Amino acid sequence: MRWAAMLLLALLMCSIGPVRRTDSVSAAQEFFTDVTAQAGIHWRHFSGESQEKYLIEAMGGGVAFFDFDRDGREDLLFLTGGETPKSKGPAPPLNALYRNTGDGKFEDVTAKSGIARLPFYGMGVAAGDFDNDGYPDLFITGYPSSALLHNNRDGTFTDISEKAGVKNVGKWGASAAWFDYDRDGRLDLFVANYAKFSYEDGPHCDYQGMRTYCAQVAYEGERPTLYHNNGDGTFTDVTEQAGLGKLIGRALGVVAIDADDDGWPDLFVARDASPNLLLVNQHDGTFKDVALDAEVALSADGTARAGMGVDAGDVNGDGRPDFVVTDFNDETHALFLNSGKSPYREWTRESGLAALTRSFVGWGIHFIDFDNDGNLDLVLVNGHINQVIEKTRVDVSYNEPPLLLANNGKGVFRNVREQAGAVFRNRYLGRGLAVGDYDNDGGVDVVFTRLNEAPILLHNNVGHLKTWIGIELQGTKSNRDAIGAKLTLRCGARKLVRWITGGASYLSSHDQRVIFGLGEAPTSPVRLEIRWPNGNTQAVTRLKLNQYQTIVEQASGPELLRNTTTSRLAPWYIIDAN
Repeated sequence: MRWAAMLLLALLMCSIGPVRRTDSVSAAQEFFTDVTAQAGIHWRHFSGESQEKYLIEAMGGGVAFFDFDRDGREDLLFLTGGETPKSKGPAPPLNALYRNTGDGKFEDVTAKSGIARLPFYGMGVAAGDFDNDGYPDLFITGYPSSALLHNNRDGTFTDISEKAGVKNVGKWGASAAWFDYDRDGRLDLFVANYAKFSYEDGPHCDYQGMRTYCAQVAYEGERPTLYHNNGDGTFTDVTEQAGLGKLIGRALGVVAIDADDDGWPDLFVARDASPNLLLVNQHDGTFKDVALDAEVALSADGTARAGMGVDAGDVNGDGRPDFVVTDFNDETHALFLNSGKSPYREWTRESGLAALTRSFVGWGIHFIDFDNDGNLDLVLVNGHINQVIEKTRVDVSYNEPPLLLANNGKGVFRNVREQAGAVFRNRYLGRGLAVGDYDNDGGVDVVFTRLNEAPILLHNNVGHLKTWIGIELQGTKSNRDAIGAKLTLRCGARKLVRWITGGASYLSSHDQRVIFGLGEAPTSPVRLEIRWPNGNTQAVTRLKLNQYQTIVEQASGPELLRNTTTSRLAPWYIIDAN
């Protein structure tokens, strides 16, 4: 039996000795390459920009990485804005759905999808399997309504907003987040509403006789909307019952994550010239805003920043989720460290973000470990809204560069623009940003939208050169997407903690798979601990390096995994945990 014990020990090891990788990065190779054209993406955003300068024209649009046909490859959805009363396009503006063909290219399948045109001005998107049928559905925000599109599992979507009760009528919906706030196994929906808005009765602003967009404070804020999933294809607006009805403000970004580690999902809401919100789940269907006490609502001098995008992740390796928020020029994008108790520590200056972002207006943002060294880096896009800004400032531009910021593992960042790729050395009107591994090589890729321009798809050239483990969770008792799960990977003395979040960034939706970057191939056993959204825990030890695997939620018994590197239709394999 000794040989069997030795075989078992080998199976439990990350690797036996170092794994030699035959590929390497030359000194001249850049981290990301713009592959938009060669991928076959030709869509362009349309804002409906007019002489009236409606503020909504400057705010979109969203983008999603999601696998709509469940073939194991991340597809892409791009949202346009739309026509405004004083601006018509040369052709009707369309959204775009691109199917990933698996060879580095995408096929435009918009025409038959049912997504091309929607009866409102489009803003953001949140992908989530609200009915637990295994296929992601779409909630698309906008003005003066929003839409829930059910995935028909045949490449088409059906607008079920009316029946479902989630049209968000009369509101300017911005970002949205799917999350299971009551842990009943069904995804609920939070909508960050921006401001009270009207094409007919809005403010008008000028600079030296030139019409320009009014500042956000010219618009009265709106309350958010929380929809409870009833489990029968309908939702109930529970905003008032949840204690959110009085939270008036200009909300733009939202991320759902368990901020206080009590097993229940909370919400961080980034708001524009309104105090940010940190909504702590009270376990009874209600939320309490603790942002002021947590010192994440305002800047150090007591003013409300112009928050747009937001994300959460463990930036300093202490196992707790920290928050990053993009803001306006001169305010600096903000980073808040979670110490495990209130208040949070603002780490903006110490992290380097203050100096790196002072001149920029930030939008989409996401933590990514782009080089798979185990440290969460930052990627974000910028772009001004004021077309006359260069007439008043020499240090602030209208088009602005995106940023790739490398983390030293202690929450301190440096700009790696010279190595990041040509895109990071140019200037754009960036807005929505999403992340996902579209070619399943273990390197997290990036896509972002540009106002009135084509989007940019960035291929990660270096992530696959380090050792990584890819995880996809499939809930059974929990929601199928496992949004709200906490994953802790232990290998020797090292511990990496990640979460499957709802929302995040700005107007955008992301690949829900988790990649653990391990750097060099480890020689210690790897153990993954999962706390599922319903509170159940599960441990997995039979993980393979440099590929994806799906883990199915189990109350007890054997570990269920499958290789999903090339297809989610791959055969199952079951490894007895006993």
